[in-house]
Amino acid sequence: MIRIVTDESCTGYEQLGHPERPERIATTLKYLRHQKELKLDWSTPSAAPNEPLLLAHSVTHLERLLEPHPFDGDTPYLPGIANYARLSAGAALLALECARKGETVFSLMRPPGHHAERGRAMGFCYLNNVAIAALHALKTGTKRVAVFDFDVHHGNGTEAILLNNPKTVFYSVHQYPCYPGTGGRNVGNNCFNFPVPPQTPRGEYRHVLEGALEHMLTFKPEMVLVSAGFDAYARDPLAQETLEAEDFMWIGESLRKTGIPLVSLLEGGYSDDLSELIFAYLQGISK
Repeated sequence: MIRIVTDESCTGYEQLGHPERPERIATTLKYLRHQKELKLDWSTPSAAPNEPLLLAHSVTHLERLLEPHPFDGDTPYLPGIANYARLSAGAALLALECARKGETVFSLMRPPGHHAERGRAMGFCYLNNVAIAALHALKTGTKRVAVFDFDVHHGNGTEAILLNNPKTVFYSVHQYPCYPGTGGRNVGNNCFNFPVPPQTPRGEYRHVLEGALEHMLTFKPEMVLVSAGFDAYARDPLAQETLEAEDFMWIGESLRKTGIPLVSLLEGGYSDDLSELIFAYLQGISK
């Protein structure tokens, strides 16, 4: 059984022509509801309150999310965006609690989060869901938390928020050079980056992912939070990588085989095949 944490209301905002579009969720929900292979259970999140958000973000940032001005060229202000972001962060917190109960769980929400910094929205991201969940896990009793980010874009915001926190490690496997231009080397004493060039062959990409995962296990985390981005796919419009659906299944399976509780959160993935890629990953993490 896999628990899907989602709220279809997260499809309620859009900017025409923007790649981070409602169909990412709507099409995947339709696909998952009609498939027969996996047994799914469904949970609806609540919006995250201030207390866990302030573990990762400043008061000024939360106030800024309410102001009707664009954050950058990729990250528009849209009516209600602060509430949508809080709901996505709330889904991450609910997914964390599900994982603590031994459930296999995936948060299927938007907006994504891993580019958002402590005081800055950027890269389609407004609140850093995975960093919020990681820091909340530590505050509520987990002793060591790892974040494993396989989105094709470097999780710069997660890195900046968790930098040098001795109870966390951050691992990112991503295309470089690519947006946001960071992640070319390790940073601090707990942030480990595994940059791969554009058009890296699938076998080589898997080898890098495997090495990052093996390195992460030396930290002996009690919980692994996964920034699950599907834009390293060969036909994704925002990057130039080579992975196929079976590679995302393999990533999920590799994470499951660690035996460590997993919290998987949707980040990027902008191809028309996103629903199939997510399904392949769910097959991998399913018990």
